[in-house]
Amino acid sequence: MPAGPQLVRALYTPEERARRDATKWTLVQGILAPVQFLVFLISLGLVVRYLLTGDGFAVATTSIVIKTLVLYTIMVTGAIWEREVFGCYLFAPAFFWEDVFSFLVLTLHTAYLVMLFAGLGDPRQQMLVALAAYASYVINATQFVLKLRAARRDERIAALSAANAAGSRA
Repeated sequence: MPAGPQLVRALYTPEERARRDATKWTLVQGILAPVQFLVFLISLGLVVRYLLTGDGFAVATTSIVIKTLVLYTIMVTGAIWEREVFGCYLFAPAFFWEDVFSFLVLTLHTAYLVMLFAGLGDPRQQMLVALAAYASYVINATQFVLKLRAARRDERIAALSAANAAGSRA
């Protein structure tokens, strides 16, 4: 027997969408996310260069530290954004799994910093931890991009539904 139409909960309630659109933290996240991605791409290139050639350890290391600081910044501002929109700093139902995975990303980036500043592991091992952190970041960034696309889809569906409802009353 075929299943009936499935109702999918929209990512944002109308009230949450209004708060999202009204808060300055939405713009902050919209700026920081591509900045972080650019820093990631540059740093990834420098890390891979070091691993392939043995050249550029200092610049690769500096780039990882910068990437990690940008990550910490976007995590703090993201928590503030989540509080403004959903009423809690982390683990709002709409972003629960993204937040869970973000902690893995933070853990791996922080593990790199601990290794670096405590002198743990050799440079290659440190760079491999950075690559693991970067792989987790790519997965997490993909989660957020897919969530953003879902939100845009929800908004298009809501707009079409409103237009259809208005048209049927005419």
